[in-house]
Amino acid sequence: MLLPIYIYGQPVLRKESVDITPDYPELETLIANMWETLADSEGIGLAAPQIGLNIRLVVIDLDPLSEDLPEYKNFRHVYINAHIVEYDENSKTETSEEGCLSLPGIHEKVSRPSRIHVRYMDENFQQHDEWIEGYLARVMQHEFDHLDAKMFIDRISPLRKQLIKGKLKAILQGRFRCNYRTKIARR
Repeated sequence: MLLPIYIYGQPVLRKESVDITPDYPELETLIANMWETLADSEGIGLAAPQIGLNIRLVVIDLDPLSEDLPEYKNFRHVYINAHIVEYDENSKTETSEEGCLSLPGIHEKVSRPSRIHVRYMDENFQQHDEWIEGYLARVMQHEFDHLDAKMFIDRISPLRKQLIKGKLKAILQGRFRCNYRTKIARR
């Protein structure tokens, strides 16, 4: 089932998410719905707060990028109770443009470490403890930020944030276009 994506201004996007247990109600169905919603919105990552749930659950599908990044062919992963343990202080910081399904029409350059240490569980609740680098590290940081009540616009300079203030205000007023179901904040 397609779920609406919560748009900037929704309080759920600014609330820290909690870990879940294997007995979380209808978890399998929720994950399937998140995959369907992600595909419909043509995104590469979706965090549970973006569908209105403050739980630590993320799905990432990098297969659509596999023509340019062949190492991500068939890359589809579920991350449960995901946490960034540390950032590799010896790795370089890379700056790249990011967008977000919850911020339609906004794209800004964001600097992030190129290597991170993460802990998470997969959909079978098997524990993983890994160092991740490259593009996947960027996507994980972006999506895991949602779990910690952050959005990529929190990582841009005050000047850039000032320059997009009008776009953010338009989003808050429901004046934006996108090709997927959304849920905007009621004012």
